[in-house]
Amino acid sequence: NCLADALFGRSGLKLDWGTRHKICLGIARGLAFLHEDSAVKIIHRDIKGTNVLLDKDLNSKISDFGLARLHEDEKSHITTRVAGTIGYMAPEYAMRGHLTEKADVYSFGVVAMEIVSGKSNANYTPDNECCVGLLDWAFVLQRKGDYSEILDPKLEGVFDVMEAERMIKVSLLCSSKSPTLRPTMSEVVKMLQGESEIEQIISDPGVFGGDDLRFKPSSLSSDYIVSMTSSSESAYDLYPLSPESIVFTRS
Repeated sequence: NCLADALFGRSGLKLDWGTRHKICLGIARGLAFLHEDSAVKIIHRDIKGTNVLLDKDLNSKISDFGLARLHEDEKSHITTRVAGTIGYMAPEYAMRGHLTEKADVYSFGVVAMEIVSGKSNANYTPDNECCVGLLDWAFVLQRKGDYSEILDPKLEGVFDVMEAERMIKVSLLCSSKSPTLRPTMSEVVKMLQGESEIEQIISDPGVFGGDDLRFKPSSLSSDYIVSMTSSSESAYDLYPLSPESIVFTRS
């Protein structure tokens, strides 16, 4: 099973709060390894629910490294052709091809909010006319302190209040409009575990620069989806070993 099927499909899986928190933390640890601890630093570029696999114990495994890019330590960013999935791409990457590990952090923020809310960023439309997407909707509710409305009704009110609040805040922080405001994934792990304070969320998620561009799938044309050529690296070429939260599969 993949995470998207478990959350939105007909897999029959019922994800309680503890399992959701474990899955989110597993994804964060996997990305922290790719960005900071791997012998070869890797930017995944396509973090989303369908690229997170769940094993029989519902541990999360990052998969599908077909769009992954190597990141050289001496370079602050990579300028590259845009490839990924609309609704999960960071604004600076989708608009300018400006790629750093913070693009993965943004995508993680979207996935984390999907885990919390049980709503897909690909097709959720808020009732509130002031909101244009899942993250925007959650940001408005978070500012009101209304965390319970964000949580998936399937949880039936059974969740850890402190963990839920942390996960929502971390999700919104990760999806900040500016990459400099987003934490590193190792910082995210500490925040989710309650080992460090979560910085104040100072900007609407998914809004980039002065363009007021909120990233929802319908807001961009399909021209932004770029398929990679045969020169794209597979994860087997990038790094031969993997930690618990990563499984290497060919696209």
